[in-house]
Amino acid sequence: MFPTKTDKARDELQGGQRTLSQRERALLLMADGRRSLTDFSPLFANRIEAEQAILALVQRGYLQAPQAAAAPAAAQPAPIAAAEPIQVATTSADTFDGKRSLATTRMFLFDICERMFVRRDPKFALQMRDALREARDRQAMLTIAALMLSEIEKTAGPERAESLRERIDKLLPPAEIIH
Repeated sequence: MFPTKTDKARDELQGGQRTLSQRERALLLMADGRRSLTDFSPLFANRIEAEQAILALVQRGYLQAPQAAAAPAAAQPAPIAAAEPIQVATTSADTFDGKRSLATTRMFLFDICERMFVRRDPKFALQMRDALREARDRQAMLTIAALMLSEIEKTAGPERAESLRERIDKLLPPAEIIH
């Protein structure tokens, strides 16, 4: 299934509208008719949870199956992504020795977004920028990072995605321990 947004989803993603969770909004941001269930899975503990969340959004009228005419175009890979070398400046994250914070993590993710996606996938870059502006907690930041790392893994490989994941882990504040 390669879900696409409905008008109801677009309304939800506009400013001022907040009826869904951050994770559900992230699913809406990703739903462009090109991404499959496998692409959504990093947001969840397992594939079944991802499938249930997508189906719930379909039933609630936020997502729909893409039209048959859009499917052949979606299957074509972007030729620029494979030909262009992947470069990410990581010096600032490597030498960072300050406090862990959401603000620092957000800035690092903005930087990754600009360097990795603006030219290759401007629509995805815009969606990630919007999501980063709205992210207010550690879980939201992890959700956005997972989306970005999933895309990076496809274009730059698992090693690059893992090295960025490690840097993000160094920047994010630790998870709160609940007793």
